[in-house]
Order: sequence, then structure tokens, then C-alpha cells
Amino acid sequence: MGRMAVQHSADSRTSETESLEAVKAAQTTKVSKSSKAAKSKATSRSKTTKTTRKRVDAETARANAALKGLTGEAPAPSIPADEPGLFGRINVMDITPGEERGIYPARVELGEPFKVTAQVFIEGRTKVGATAIVRNARGKETLRRAMTCTNAGLDRWEVTLKCGEHSDLKPWEDGYAAVKRQLGEWTVTIEGWEDTYKSWLHDARIKVKVHDDVDNALNSGAELLARWAVTPDAGLPARERKALQQAAETMADESLTPEERLAAGDNPHIAALHESNPLRDGISPSQPQRFKVERPKSSFAAWYQFFPRSEGATVDPNTGKIIQGTLKTSLAGLERAKAEGFDIVYLPPIFPIGVTNRKGRNNSLVAGPDDPGSPFGIGSELGGHDTVDPLLGTMDDFKALTARAHELGLEIALDFALQCSPDHPWVKQHPDWFRHKPDGTIAFAENPPKKYQDIYPIDFNADMPGIEKEVERVLNLWIDAGVTIFRIDNPHTKPVRFWQDVIAAVTKKHPEILFLAEAFTRPGMMRALSYVGFTQSHCYFPWRNTKEELEEYLPVTNGDDGYYQHNTFWPTTPDILTAYVRDNGIAGHCVRAVLAAMGSPSWGIYNGFELIENRQRPGFEEQIDNEKYEVKVRDWSKAERYGVAKMLTSLNKIRRSHPAALSYHNLTILPTSDPNILAFARHTPAELTGTGQADTLIVVVNLDGHNAHQAMVHVELGELGLPTDRPLTVRDELTGREFQWGWDNYVSLAPWADVAHILSVQ
Repeated sequence: MGRMAVQHSADSRTSETESLEAVKAAQTTKVSKSSKAAKSKATSRSKTTKTTRKRVDAETARANAALKGLTGEAPAPSIPADEPGLFGRINVMDITPGEERGIYPARVELGEPFKVTAQVFIEGRTKVGATAIVRNARGKETLRRAMTCTNAGLDRWEVTLKCGEHSDLKPWEDGYAAVKRQLGEWTVTIEGWEDTYKSWLHDARIKVKVHDDVDNALNSGAELLARWAVTPDAGLPARERKALQQAAETMADESLTPEERLAAGDNPHIAALHESNPLRDGISPSQPQRFKVERPKSSFAAWYQFFPRSEGATVDPNTGKIIQGTLKTSLAGLERAKAEGFDIVYLPPIFPIGVTNRKGRNNSLVAGPDDPGSPFGIGSELGGHDTVDPLLGTMDDFKALTARAHELGLEIALDFALQCSPDHPWVKQHPDWFRHKPDGTIAFAENPPKKYQDIYPIDFNADMPGIEKEVERVLNLWIDAGVTIFRIDNPHTKPVRFWQDVIAAVTKKHPEILFLAEAFTRPGMMRALSYVGFTQSHCYFPWRNTKEELEEYLPVTNGDDGYYQHNTFWPTTPDILTAYVRDNGIAGHCVRAVLAAMGSPSWGIYNGFELIENRQRPGFEEQIDNEKYEVKVRDWSKAERYGVAKMLTSLNKIRRSHPAALSYHNLTILPTSDPNILAFARHTPAELTGTGQADTLIVVVNLDGHNAHQAMVHVELGELGLPTDRPLTVRDELTGREFQWGWDNYVSLAPWADVAHILSVQ
């Protein structure tokens, strides 16, 4: 493969700094002092590994010798830009992603493909090129790829890159140390350069065609090819250097016809070299763009939520009362999550529940004698956030649960709701941590007209450092018990700086810990939470149900926002049951599962989804007989009759099998002719899949859970890197059937047969 399209190790090629020095020496420019300054600055900034000085001197000497006697135009020099704001010889601007003046680096998972764009241009009509270079946290170059001009009028170039190789290793597994070494702050540098060959070729073709100043044009081309052959930056093997030198000699032979001379430098072989090993004049590197590379499951994850007190719950045949589940009976939930292909098991709070103002069934203000209360009313005389509810078991039971999860390859995520019941030990130990009314009583939580009489919210104004210290202690306690992820309840109702301090302190000691924000709020707050360390976020996906809404929302989640806010798609939660899920039955559940699993790299399911638990509490978008306020007894033997569990299992298998599902940055909406048929594609180029083959998924969904619909689906084949000269064979990953596809394709989907196609291009 060409030099521009594959990874390199720094000791297999001349470092960028030294190559530029050699090019500048070969070009005999008059900027030697500036060049030395540029080399010094670039070396300290990029930390690239140096090759021996002897090799560079030899290349420079060879280049100088070859260039003696050449009389053409001086090639563009590389002008150093030693500080932000200075332009090089080529102009590189507006690199994306880039937010808040670069203070907060973009975030990607290890091995996740992502897109970088930039404006690259030069004065006049001269042609330019652009190259993106990825360097790891130690400054070693790991990848370089040619950028593609996607909008010539706006000088916009783009490229898809990745930092390292994708891994599914968990923090406790053998080999994770190698993953950990790859994490940290990587950089991407955009190098703009004058495309001297392309500029020359454009003019030479015209001049030969109209017989205008032909000798000068062709002799200039001969000198260009000769210089290209010995320019160290081009990285040409000896065979290709010789081919260019022979082409230069042929082009300089005035005994040949102009057409024969031009053909020596205008043919498929030279064109291929221009793509893989171009002559790059006036190389102008941008300031390095920072990327925070995070561990596996920071972006690509499948979550499964269940309540331990319901898992394994039974009804006493003698009394008719419910016997709640425990951490020991919850092992069955782990097995189910594993069987359905999920990665993360998320548990609501497992701490003691308060008695004062305890809520009853369906959020009633008065609890019955057997009502267990809400797990979010945290704290009693038995303990607070650092204690396992005795009705669930002991800390040893919890450690046994996490140990079994790890044996199954599952991570345990624990809900951390920073709020207290009136019985929480903090109320007496730290009364200044709570807001008091003028009459001296503590104010319970309110979000008018909603009232949470069983919860005291924390007041951060009196002693935020003290609260931070205690929260850090509690989180570290659960980390020691096997938790690797925290789902934070309503983080947007607490100071952003509080979370910034806490997450920084926790991850300094435990860099593997991830944080999910359960926040449904304004975009600014969501972005701020992502800046300070929330790896993933709940989002408004449950309320995006029409084709128009989804065509607008999917590109937002999978666009530049995805560098900071990693939206996790949940069809339902204990708090959310939308009208769509209520009204569209089994087909609707499958539709929302397909959209969640394929519409975002991170998705989650709240258990009971497999059993079509879709009855709303009147007047509210949540389930009636809500599990937040009571123990659920479920008959899991009924799941098979609905087929939803089978769909979830298939979706997770498809996601794991296809590199195109890994990224927040590769989704394209496809036009369809029916308002109920939504289509989108995910594409990852061959160089970044890890398999050596491009991976393309085309997802087509019938959003109507009751009626069949037909549509034409249009695919811009070239834009997805697909062949344009022959039909495509696509395989439906849900059914195994194969079809022939092209530019425009007929689709018919009926909810009683196929709610969706997930097509992989063969």
C-alpha cells in the first residue's frame, strides 16, 4: 500500500523534522536560519523519533547533486510558524474538531475512527495538498493519511483517522496494561503543502494541446520529476526513484514529440506515485490538535439495567406477599445480560432506603407497611452511600456479584445519586450540607410542580470542599469493591466545578473509571459536563420518533458533538416510557432497539423491555406500577414469545462484528421516498477497520409499527467509498438474506415480518 495510507513506525522512515530539513537543503532556499529555527521548534513540539544524522546527510547530498544545473522555478520553501497565529507557506485554518479555543481536547475511544477537517489553501491558482499525521501520547507517529478536498470552493479538506487499535479488553483482564499505555493525550497535525506536480500537470496538458511554450513546460516537468525522485520526504524506494529519473530523462528529450514527452510524466504509474508518495513543497504543519484517547467502552458500549431487589423476586404462596430479590439472586440478571450480548450491567442505588416520607406505589405520598420505598431516597439509620442495603445483602455479597460479572466479561456500573433521605447520616453529621428554610427546617427537593418529599438535595455553597472529599471517599470504596463505571443521577443539578474536581481526583487514582451523566437539560450544561469528564450522557433520543426528528438528530449525535458528548441511546428507562413505545407493540420495541443500537455506538436497555412492559401511568411518560417504588416479580419464561430478547441479542452481535458500528463520526442519512422509512449508512474505510477491508452498514427502518411501507432508498455510492461501476451484494445481518443494490433501491418492510434491514456490503 502507499505511504500515505498505512501506519508507520518512526524508525522505519526519516522523521518529519529531518525530512523537512533534507527537503529544504535539497531545494537550496535562502531561508537556512529560519529552517534551523523551524527544525528546533518542530522537534521539541512533536517529540518524533530521530533517524541517524548520517542517513539524512546522505539523502541531502544526493538531492543537492541531482539538482545541480536545474534552472526552473525555486520550489516553495517551508516557512516556520513557531507560535500560534503565524501562517506557514501554505495556509491551514479552521481545523475541526476544535472547541473552546482548544482548552478541552476532543475525546475518542482507542481505535475509534473519527473525522478531521481543515481549510487548506494558497494564493492564486496553485494547487495544494494536505496530510494528517497522528502521534501518540509519547510523540511517536502512528498514522498518516492523505486528506481529500471535499469542497474546493471553501478549501475544505477532510480525512478519517484513528488513534491506536480497537480493543475490548476490560480493566481487570490480562493484557489491559498494554491498552492503558496507549491512553492519554494524542495529537493530530495537518500539513498543508504545495502540489507542484498537479499544478504543473494542469498547465502542461493545456500547453501541449494548443502547442504553446511546449519546451519550457516539458523541461520544467523534467526538472520537477528529477527533484521528486531524490526528495527525502517522498520516501520513494530505489525502484520508484529510478522510474522517476527515467521519466525525467524522457520528458527532457526534445527529439520526441510533445505528446510522447508529456506521457512520460502523465500516466497511471506516475499518478499512483502522486497519490502514495507525492512531492510535497512548502510543507506547513498546523499547531497540533489534541485528542484525549480513552479506554474501551468509553464510546462503544451496550448497557443493561436491572433492579437487584426485583431480580429473583418471588411471591410467597402462603402470604401472597412479595419476597424481594437480593444480590445473590441477581446473578441471574448477569447471566441474562451476558446471553443477550451486553457489556455493562447498570444497577440503581443499592444503599439503605430512608423511612421518613417514604414514597409508596406509583409515587404516592403515603407508603404501605410493605412498600420498599424508592432506592433514590438514600440513607437510613443503617447507613448511607457507603453501605449496602441489608435487605439486598452485604458488601461481601456485592463483591461476589462484581467478581462473577468480571468472569462473564461484564462491567458493573453503579448509580450514584448525590441526594439524601431525611434519615441519612449526613443530615446529622453535616447539617450545613443542606439548604434550610427560614423556619429552620431542611428543604426537600422540588421541581415544581413535582415534589420529592423523601429527598433532601445537597447545598454546595457552605462546604463544597468537604462534600467533594466525602464523595471521593465513597466512590473509591465502591471502586475497591469492583465498580468500574458510575452512572450519576441528575449531575446537571450540581455545580459543574464540583464534578470537575471529583472526577479529576477519582480518575487520577483510577484512570479506568468511566462516568455516565443522567442529564436531560440544556445543550450548554450537557457540553460542560462532557468537558469535565462525563464519558457518556443520556439524551433526548426517546423523544425523537418521526423520520424528520431522527434525520435531524442522528447527524447531531454522530457529528462534531460526538467528540465531547457521547450520547447513549435508551429506548426506555425507569423514568421514561414514551407514547411511541406504548402504542406500537412488539414491532415498536424492535424498531426502537434497532435505532438505539445502530444509531449510536453506545446504547442501553432497561430490563422488562423484553417483556413489552409498556403501560403508562395516566398523565405521565413513565410506567405504571413503576419499579422505582415497588419490587417487580417477572416471569422471564415469557420473553421468548415476544422475540424482543432475540432481537437485542442479534443487534449486539452485529455491533461487535462490524467496525463501522464503533464510531460517533461515520453516519450518513440516506434519502428515502416514504415518510415512514428511515435509512442511514455507517462506513469505515479499509485502512481503519483493522481487517484490511472497508466496512459499510446500511440501516433501513419502518417507523410505523402497524402498517407496511415501501420506499426507494438512494445511496451516493462514491461518497461512501463504494464501487460505482457494478451492483453491490448486500447481506441482511438480521435474516441472512442477500440482495443486489446500487444507486436507487426498492425496499418493502412490514412490521409483522421485517421491521428493519441491517445490510452489510459484501
